[in-house]
Amino acid sequence: MKVKNTVVLFSAAVAAMTASSVFAQVKIGTIASSTGMVSAIGIPQRNTAMMLPTKIGDLTIEYIHLDDASEPNNTVTSVKKLLTEEQVDAIIGPSGAPHALALIDLISEAKTPLLAPVGSISVVLPMDEKRKWVFKTTQNDGLVADKLLQHMQDNGVKTLAFIGTADAYGETWYGVLNERLAAKGITLVANERFKRPDTSVIGQVVKMMVAKPDAVLIAAPGGPSVLPQATLFDRHYEGTIYQTHGAAMNDFLRLGGQAVENTILGGSLMLVPTEIPDDNPSKAIALDYMNNYNERYGHMPATFGGNVYDASLLLMEALPVAATSAKPGTVEFREALRTALENIKELPGTQGIYNMTPEDHSGFDERGVELLTVKNGAWTLVK
Repeated sequence: MKVKNTVVLFSAAVAAMTASSVFAQVKIGTIASSTGMVSAIGIPQRNTAMMLPTKIGDLTIEYIHLDDASEPNNTVTSVKKLLTEEQVDAIIGPSGAPHALALIDLISEAKTPLLAPVGSISVVLPMDEKRKWVFKTTQNDGLVADKLLQHMQDNGVKTLAFIGTADAYGETWYGVLNERLAAKGITLVANERFKRPDTSVIGQVVKMMVAKPDAVLIAAPGGPSVLPQATLFDRHYEGTIYQTHGAAMNDFLRLGGQAVENTILGGSLMLVPTEIPDDNPSKAIALDYMNNYNERYGHMPATFGGNVYDASLLLMEALPVAATSAKPGTVEFREALRTALENIKELPGTQGIYNMTPEDHSGFDERGVELLTVKNGAWTLVK
């Protein structure tokens, strides 16, 4: 009887081990700034990560969710844990461009795909042996800049002032902007920076207003995008104010109030889904995600959450392909996953259509950017 019980217990243990190994077929790490300064971006991303599917085809997915508290050093520590202790097959995150840039060496050495829901094009360009492990699930800065600059040209803007965050986001935007201005006949008359934690930008705004620009472009992600615009409003600046896709969130409206009326920005169809034609393949996907998020959390998601959802859509497409040639948990599988990701074609996401190539790890074209404005405290398409 004792032997029989021992056999039963051993069989049960083997079954439990087998079930556990099946459950952990694929391991995905997620990292978001769900606390700290970048939490306006990170919270909807973390919430979305909690919604991601645990089954993709015949594969079972295990997620390991971490919070870097908005600190790039914490991001590095967390990703080291995901790579060495958890041995994940891919990572979704982090929330900020400086955080993502700090990871490029790590993820390339580990040969592990990183799906980064960040704005800065510098995480995927210039493409090289390290950046080939990074994929970006937001519109490239250049696509948004082209939309904004075309609107400026069409509306007679000849002089422009620029203010951006003193980090990778702001500096990348300055570079993208500067290389396009001459072709549009626009002169940059002021170029300022501020830090994300700053509570005043009066000095920078005074310098910009002295230059008397026809328009101002603010390049800042999340909540910090409001401060320069509110200061310009308080000092009665009368020109047009443009924002990047970093400000494309409903919190921008809530925090900015009257100060952000008539803002022009390049953003996501998620902000104006009812104004998007039904034949746009991204509309149904965006609405499905938004409604599911609202049902779970009681409010609609910021577009930053959509970037994480799109990362999952990319993985849903690529993971089964990679699994046909290698076993999850191996270098060979991660290499196959990277190859599968960069060969995705015409995949609709919440904000546009992905066409990845070895040279382009963002994959959006002009279908991924809508020109938006603020009227009566709400987003609407620029007519």
